[in-house]
Amino acid sequence: MIKSNKEAARKWQESIQQTYATPTVALRRGRGVIVEDFDGKKYLDLIGGIATNLLGHAHPSVNKAISKQAKILSHTSNLYAHEPGLKLAKRLVKMTGENSARVYFCNSGAEAIEAAIKLSRLTGKKRLVSAIGSFHGRTTGALSLTGQSGKRDQFKPLLPKVSYLKFGDFKEIKRKITKRTAMVFIEPIMGEAGVVVPPTGYLKEIRMRCDEVGALLAIDCIQTGMGRTGEWFGYESEGIRPDVITVAKGLGGGLPLGAMIAIGDCAGLFTPGSHGSTFGGNPISCAAANAVLDEIEKRSLLIGNKKKGELFHKLAVAIPGIVEIRGRGLLIGVQFEGNRAKEISKELQNRGFLVNSANEEVIRIAPSYLLSENQIKLFVTALKKICENIYV
Repeated sequence: MIKSNKEAARKWQESIQQTYATPTVALRRGRGVIVEDFDGKKYLDLIGGIATNLLGHAHPSVNKAISKQAKILSHTSNLYAHEPGLKLAKRLVKMTGENSARVYFCNSGAEAIEAAIKLSRLTGKKRLVSAIGSFHGRTTGALSLTGQSGKRDQFKPLLPKVSYLKFGDFKEIKRKITKRTAMVFIEPIMGEAGVVVPPTGYLKEIRMRCDEVGALLAIDCIQTGMGRTGEWFGYESEGIRPDVITVAKGLGGGLPLGAMIAIGDCAGLFTPGSHGSTFGGNPISCAAANAVLDEIEKRSLLIGNKKKGELFHKLAVAIPGIVEIRGRGLLIGVQFEGNRAKEISKELQNRGFLVNSANEEVIRIAPSYLLSENQIKLFVTALKKICENIYV
């Protein structure tokens, strides 16, 4: 039994590959937006499993749904249908607003992207387009699309015929998206790049160009999806219809679950045997997802997310050292002067607040939708004190 953070770090180094730096904090339990480590210290969790724990930790409705489903039917593979999966698929179709939409379930965002890449091959074209700074996952295909050389280069050669747009640059759209393009992958907001929001009309312009040249448009909503921005997927304000939507992270509310949703003609490109996943759409994960969606709808949390994002911006905008506050709803990036994001993130952790330093300049905030206004105020107060010590 683990008794301290230090002991957890030692066991990590003895047994786990170093794909991540050894964590200095090991979490023992959580309730709502509060987590506790093995030293007994409590934290306000503002990263939420990286935009995943939409209802926080140990939510009663989710626990009940998981427990009930585990007692009935735990796993079926893709050979048989089950009620939680069929219910969830129908809800996702309804969210798109397109009756033609069809859902493929998998376990993660990277798998959803891989499914979309395979779907693009069935158009007969091979060229793919993504964005500089984008992040689509770490499997070979998803990494090929990821527009960050630091993550890609050591694993080359990757998929050929991938080109990258300068995110938000309208001039590059016609030059990079051509008649030979099979599919364009774009995020409504680039989360891993530091919560970078494109200018209004950018996604619509890409949609128009894809229509002109006969390319498919895939919107990667893995971080923005499931209501985080105040919209179900995060692109709706642009008034476009994607051909493909990828979701994961918050879809399972903390359990492994992803989906690739195809719309219109491309919804019929996959045929039996084209693709599959043993664990994709697991009954327990789907039951959890349905419970999460029930709570979001019942409590009107999408509206709340917009208001909480606006409150954070209002309270934090005048803090010294902050260059910019980006994002929408509860996907927030705070950019600081002088590459101090990791230092500020560490000091916040010391004071009982968990965030993520997306890069040297930006901390990322993607908490549970149940984060209260008072908790936002507590966090902003702590952040202000830290920044005054550094910048004033």
